[in-house]
Amino acid sequence: MRLGIFGGSFDPVHYGHLLLAESCREQCRLDQVWFLPTAVSPLKQHGPQAADAARLEMLSLAIGGNPGLGICRIEIDRGGISFTVDTLGQLKQQDPARELFFLMGSDSLELFPEWREPRRICELATLVVVERPDSPGFDRAKLAAAIGEEHVARIEAHRVRMPLVGISSSELRARAAEQRSLRYLTPRAVEMLIETQGLYR
Repeated sequence: MRLGIFGGSFDPVHYGHLLLAESCREQCRLDQVWFLPTAVSPLKQHGPQAADAARLEMLSLAIGGNPGLGICRIEIDRGGISFTVDTLGQLKQQDPARELFFLMGSDSLELFPEWREPRRICELATLVVVERPDSPGFDRAKLAAAIGEEHVARIEAHRVRMPLVGISSSELRARAAEQRSLRYLTPRAVEMLIETQGLYR
């Protein structure tokens, strides 16, 4: 099984997330992509605004009807700060035969050498970097020093293109707080859940 892992707060999930997952699934010929909502990200230690249960429900509503997408609860069930290397190690241990692909935006690649055990992450999973029309470049020498030339070559061979989608979760939270429309920014079912539960107000 070729399994894509897409980590993030998904606070809330929006069409940009869904398009990234589907672009990677199609272009890298993945059997499935699992959304991996974080409990607490090392880069955002204040934590997500919506409760874990609400974020999981929004994800479930967003991907409903697409058998190529799923949800992985490992980091939420573990709780606390989550490091990618630990999660990928746990997934590999659960099923060593599974081939893992870790999905990220090109903006994250610039900071990747500063993550915990970046070389080990590349040993556990192939990095799939999504490029958008406005994607910044990255320091190839710095990345090679952190993970090795072989892994950089694998990253370059697994680049994915997707249309520019200027949507962010922070924008959706701000709009919800001001009771402004979320229509066409996130699936209608997610929009209705945010509204009926008064999330982000």
